[in-house]
Amino acid sequence: MKLNKLTFAAGMLLAIAGGAAQVQAQPVKNIVLVHGAFVGGAGWRPVYDRLTHDGYNVTLVQEPLTGFPEDVTATRRIIDQQNGPVILVGHSYGGAIITEAGNDAKVAGLVYIAAHALDNGETEASNGKKFPNSAHPFAKSSDGYLTIAPENYHSDFAADLPAAQVDFEAHAQMPTNSAVFTANIPDPAWKTKPSWYMVAKADKIISPDLERMYAKRAHSHTVEIAGASHSVYQSHPDDVAKLIEQAALHAQP
Repeated sequence: MKLNKLTFAAGMLLAIAGGAAQVQAQPVKNIVLVHGAFVGGAGWRPVYDRLTHDGYNVTLVQEPLTGFPEDVTATRRIIDQQNGPVILVGHSYGGAIITEAGNDAKVAGLVYIAAHALDNGETEASNGKKFPNSAHPFAKSSDGYLTIAPENYHSDFAADLPAAQVDFEAHAQMPTNSAVFTANIPDPAWKTKPSWYMVAKADKIISPDLERMYAKRAHSHTVEIAGASHSVYQSHPDDVAKLIEQAALHAQP
């Protein structure tokens, strides 16, 4: 009788442990996408479509690009609206935003898509001098906002996208306050949160070598996409969605 009770108890413990393991293995279902400089959130549409098709709850941040604190606040506002753990995804300058906003307790993992993953004391501007890009200089307005000259947009930002699409995007840019490129992040979230990184191997806006440095330093799960421009999130949405889903599956709240 004692043996039967012990066997039953052991079986119950194993069942409970197995159930707990199954609960832990459930993927994070909330994905928050953060765009970079010069563009709005609409560029994420191909990735959004794939993720929502696969059952994820996807929300886009439309940060104003008026200043780093304002952009982080806009991102935190969307994180607050989520009903559980979050995978936070940033493209380009959006990487700096998620590096700060990713300290939120709801954020289970970070995904960098050809993005800046800054450390304390670094800025995008200073790292760009250490790892120079191959793009033309940005155009600057009299009040300190930057854009890409339309004639350079295709070659510099989106060489692997259709010409008609690029022409529209070049004339629909969101001017970006130059101050965002000198923002400092005292406590980078990638130091305490798991991260995934996509290197765009033909990127002209951020040097691929700088992207590799970011990924290696953060011990990110890294993939490299051959021939991909800075607009890799638009030109390779299948690869981007796959990486995000890997983060959702393996990041533990």
